[in-house]
Amino acid sequence: MFDIKNHLFEKFDHKVWLSSPTMHGDELKYMTEAYETNWMSTVGKNINEVEAQICEIVGCKYAVALCAGTAALHLAMKLAGEKVYGKAEIGKGALFNRHVAASDMTFCATDNPIVYEGGIPVFIDTEYDTWNMDPVALEKAFELYPDIKVVVVAHLYGTPGKIDEIRSVCDKHGAVIVEDAAESLGATYKGAETGTFGDFNAISFNGNKIITGSSGGMFLTDDLDAANKVRKWSTQARENAAWYQHEELGYNYRMSNVIAGVVRGQIPYLEEHIAQKKAIYERYKEGLKGLPVQMNPYDVENSEPNFWLSCMIIDKDAMCKQVRGEQDALYSPEHGKSCPTEILEAIASINAEGRPIWKPMHMQPTFRMNPFIVRDGNGRARSNAYIAGSCLDVGMDIFERGLCLPSDNKMTAEEQDKIIDVIRACFE
Repeated sequence: MFDIKNHLFEKFDHKVWLSSPTMHGDELKYMTEAYETNWMSTVGKNINEVEAQICEIVGCKYAVALCAGTAALHLAMKLAGEKVYGKAEIGKGALFNRHVAASDMTFCATDNPIVYEGGIPVFIDTEYDTWNMDPVALEKAFELYPDIKVVVVAHLYGTPGKIDEIRSVCDKHGAVIVEDAAESLGATYKGAETGTFGDFNAISFNGNKIITGSSGGMFLTDDLDAANKVRKWSTQARENAAWYQHEELGYNYRMSNVIAGVVRGQIPYLEEHIAQKKAIYERYKEGLKGLPVQMNPYDVENSEPNFWLSCMIIDKDAMCKQVRGEQDALYSPEHGKSCPTEILEAIASINAEGRPIWKPMHMQPTFRMNPFIVRDGNGRARSNAYIAGSCLDVGMDIFERGLCLPSDNKMTAEEQDKIIDVIRACFE
């Protein structure tokens, strides 16, 4: 039994995960088919099928199956750089020494490919309505860094951002959009699927995503020439010659037919997984009523998330004292209050997995010297306000007060109710 502010809780006899793969059996059938037909490398029926099926689901014209969502983002970045700046010299990325506007509160895989291609990320703060890129701060970024011609937009935890406003700003300044829909497959904005709003787009089949291949990702576009370039680059940029002829840099990024078999077996269950994730979100929302917390928000009128992860944020006046270093955190328990560190420790004590919100990129040691654009209290935007200390830093605030809750779609209602009880106990 574990004592959480004078409440005793039994530990689960198995781990309740944040978001683990949910397998159905068809995956093994298609993997076996790859084995029995001896198509084990980066060509085969499974790859052809998943590319066609994802195009049909998402509503794009072309899809290229790759080894990771990060690989898709890298090649999207390379394409974007070449589209606006021209082909790069050997040894220099397509974005060499250019500023690129990028989502700030996201996983590093969204923004690392900018650096792969020699670019300089300019991080755009988050807004509270969807926890995604702030269009007001994005507009300011173009004013401060007029060489920006590429914007990388992520949809956090499966929730679409303010797409119309962001696209309007980008169109005004003639910028190309790279859309990171790694977390948002199946989510829609005004009836259209994420993964269709950028010039070049990426999704992920990583092990904890809404559907999985254990690994893998996909590049999505309506541009045939772009799709053909990605197919070529992802197979080491081999030319159409009898020997191995290479006239530009390439990468070993293609998805294997075996991994594609897993994805192929998962695709029919996408809508089922989304429905399960939504039920988890709604159960948390109902179960946490009366506490000084809010669930991760979304635009109810215009968007439908895939509810990949259910998250919550604690009201400012209900936060107990919490201090975070680079790798450790301390907090001081307080009656009637709590903090993410306390709640995550309490959840872990009963053998369930939560997670802090993504730590914003501008707070990461890797990127601390990069430009960071926020809006101030009057709605205007400023640069590097986290240093000036006079403006809002929405991403840092959400990181400090927010956390990701166990969102595994194999979690039972009874298990989730117990997690809710543990969270409630933290505010006793």
